[in-house]
Amino acid sequence: MATKNAILQIFSLLSIFLPISKSKFYYPAVFNFGDSNSDTGELAAGLGFQLPPPYGQTYFKTPSGRFSDGRLMTDFLMNAMELPFLNAYLDSVGLPSFKKGCNFAAAGSTILPATATSICPFSFGIQVNQFLRFKARVLELLAKGKNFSKYLPTEDFFSKGLYMFDIGQNDIAGAFYSKTLDQILASIPTILAEFETGLKKLYDQGGRNFWIHNTGPLGCLTQNVAKFGTDPSKLDERGCVSSHNEATKLFNLQLHALTKKLQGQYADANVVYVDIFSIKYELISNYSRYGFEQPIMACCGYGGPPLNYDSQITCGQTKTLNGTSVTAKGCSDSTDYVSWDGIHYTEAANQFVSSKILTGKYSDPPFSDKMPFLLKLKF
Repeated sequence: MATKNAILQIFSLLSIFLPISKSKFYYPAVFNFGDSNSDTGELAAGLGFQLPPPYGQTYFKTPSGRFSDGRLMTDFLMNAMELPFLNAYLDSVGLPSFKKGCNFAAAGSTILPATATSICPFSFGIQVNQFLRFKARVLELLAKGKNFSKYLPTEDFFSKGLYMFDIGQNDIAGAFYSKTLDQILASIPTILAEFETGLKKLYDQGGRNFWIHNTGPLGCLTQNVAKFGTDPSKLDERGCVSSHNEATKLFNLQLHALTKKLQGQYADANVVYVDIFSIKYELISNYSRYGFEQPIMACCGYGGPPLNYDSQITCGQTKTLNGTSVTAKGCSDSTDYVSWDGIHYTEAANQFVSSKILTGKYSDPPFSDKMPFLLKLKF
């Protein structure tokens, strides 16, 4: 569509104008912590599995360990900073380079410590510990004087680099399977206390630049609409599950308050809160304005309209249901869809969200003054 073509043209222009911004908006490395929204292969490497096609079909042309048809928000943000895509910490094959940072994000991860029934063992505390080991090992190797600097960040990158966080979605969404809304709301301070503990460890290790993404509208994810939205009275005017979005909003409100506290507590650090919820809800509310055709229905799934989602068979799988072999296939054009597989966004949607982040106006404090060439973006 014309609008999406315009978005692609804008990103092409960014590659031309980005050098202008380097003196004001530049980080030598990025260290990322999170869940499937920014996992570039961590869970797949850590648990030893391969995502099936059609994952990765749009950009990488093969599954890349990312839970999308192509690139993630993190990939687009790295591109905007003229940095290479982040390698997953546990992905050791293919001569990975960690010169410009490392990605500790793992799909299914939570802020709270993982339990025996957790999908992912690499919770936020584990990711922080992985970073601590990563940093210690890097400094140890650099001290040996061998030629490791080509593949590893120099010591000053740990203080000058950007620490990005996009985590908390699974703490909230997963809780709805076993807790009441009131119980979930009451658990938020405990979740955020764990997050603060991890961030403090990174600060104590010299981290000074922090980007903290809040959580998107969980009630608008296909999976949650299919499971918790069968009663129309439970849905809002956009077709999203009201209770999930209510919990998300309170989580984000308290996360914002925490970042304000950290901004005052760490006067020598840059702590930025990024309002992902508003960006994603705007996309879902006005999807056609931005060239999309389906705000909630999954591109890759099984069952057809209105959701094309069946929890028994995930994207790319072939199973026997009711005596018949069926496959959860991808749609013909993923750029028409916001949702890729009912849980994660398509590359087109990730690109849209990233472009909005880069305007700076969804951040607190805003950083648009540091990226003036981006203020002319229109969608």
